[in-house]
Amino acid sequence: MKDIAKRFVQNPLLSPKDLKPSTEGLEITCLLNPGVFTLKGKTWLIVRVAERPQQKEDTISFPILTSDGSITIMEIDKNDPELIATDARVINYKLADYLTTLSHLRLLWSDDGINFYEDEDYPALVGEGILETFGIEDCRVAQIDDKYYLTFTSVSDNGVGVGLRTTTDWKRFEKHGMILPAHNKDCAIFEEKINGLFYALHRPSSVDIGGNYIWVASSPDGIHWGNHHCIVKTRKGFWDSKRVGAGAAPIKTAKGWLEIYHGANENHQYCLGAFLLDLNDPTKVIARTEEPIMVPTADYEISGFFGHVVFTNGHIVEPDGDTVTVYYGASDEFVCGAKFSITEILSLLK
Repeated sequence: MKDIAKRFVQNPLLSPKDLKPSTEGLEITCLLNPGVFTLKGKTWLIVRVAERPQQKEDTISFPILTSDGSITIMEIDKNDPELIATDARVINYKLADYLTTLSHLRLLWSDDGINFYEDEDYPALVGEGILETFGIEDCRVAQIDDKYYLTFTSVSDNGVGVGLRTTTDWKRFEKHGMILPAHNKDCAIFEEKINGLFYALHRPSSVDIGGNYIWVASSPDGIHWGNHHCIVKTRKGFWDSKRVGAGAAPIKTAKGWLEIYHGANENHQYCLGAFLLDLNDPTKVIARTEEPIMVPTADYEISGFFGHVVFTNGHIVEPDGDTVTVYYGASDEFVCGAKFSITEILSLLK
């Protein structure tokens, strides 16, 4: 399979050991899938930080947020007959699903796009309320005028949905609750209105009928969404045969809206591809890559908390208008960077 990514030689840019845990008694297990934006001439990442207690030999333990914002720890004997723990990310206990880690979002900045630092003046974002008791994950950032729209995955025992917060300064946030209910995720808002409307890509999940497909919706205000259209489906026998999901906000080009997306096969191997939407009607798909544009090949992409994964929901288009710097999660553990040529991606669309 073709891979046109130019990976940073400094990869991984961030590892769990590079940040401090948010709470005493927890350790950072993974850094994942950062949203990306620019502010005050710097590159910023809003990184998903996944934590859990240090694991003991005979038990599985994991944190959960209570409705009042405090953390409680669940501990289960590995030999408990009601425990199903075949996935490193999710377990089932007494017929209920739980995440093995609790995620929050943390802000880091860089002058060079390679070396990132935390700033205590910018607060972490954490789960709040009964719809976020298992944490918040995988934030995508869209800037429209002077406002930033943060769409992220809200997780609880009620299911997985899309939350929204907005800000103009990254210090004060307006909370809009869950804008797309369970089960839904991978929501990326376009960074300009089209015919007076907001547009967003999203991914409802279907277990029995349909599949994990990419949809597009429109909104008069960026909060209330409707006019949903299914636009990109999985492809049997391809690298994206099991699930597909949007990356960051689509990139506006002369040929259409270019979207870098992730796809996975039946073996849970995640690659990146691309598709192109009509500039005036994003419900119309013009073209799509047959082969992925990025495949897990580096050691840090193959081995980690959950290996054979490259996953992005954040990028920056560089001043030359052709280079796009993609920040991505590798093997559900590390934050990495790579550069692509927009022209080259467009040449692979069919």
